[in-house]
Amino acid sequence: VQLQASGGGLAQTGGSLTLSCAVSGFDLDLGVGWFRQTPGKGREGISAIISTDDNTFYADSVKGRFTISRDKANNMVLLQMNDMKPEDTAVYYCATDVRVVADLIISFGSWGQGTQVTVSS
Repeated sequence: VQLQASGGGLAQTGGSLTLSCAVSGFDLDLGVGWFRQTPGKGREGISAIISTDDNTFYADSVKGRFTISRDKANNMVLLQMNDMKPEDTAVYYCATDVRVVADLIISFGSWGQGTQVTVSS
């Protein structure tokens, strides 16, 4: 399984960015998701898309602002980030075999390299 995340960069408060994750060797219907990590903190699961019904899940911190989607034809997972805030600044990771356990988004699979997102105030 290989994942390649891209699309990070600099955004202004209230702005938007779209992250992409190219996935190979994994069936996207089994659950993929996005996580983020800031220095000194653990990795936070922020969004997941699971099953053939496109069930989506979001952490409260991004609900209503971020949208996860899958492009199965190209084996891509996307994260549209709108109305961004300085607290969204983090390294963002995509991962496979993602599940929701006790309201937490957790990966039991593989990880891509991170992509830095910085939101200026």
